[in-house]
Amino acid sequence: MTEEELSKMISEFLPYPAEGQHYALKQFASLVAAAEREACARVVEQAGVDGYGTLAAALLVRERGAP
Repeated sequence: MTEEELSKMISEFLPYPAEGQHYALKQFASLVAAAEREACARVVEQAGVDGYGTLAAALLVRERGAP
């Protein structure tokens, strides 16, 4: 999720955030996104068959959140 997408979602959820809320919501959303990426990567690993690129696919899911 890009910074712009995250800001748009926060603005839709909370159009007039109090000071500090926008930052806190961005941090929270980043934590949720990281946990969801890891959960997806684990599902890919567990569902995979050796030799079919499942470990590589799981790595790509994890790397989506890398800066």
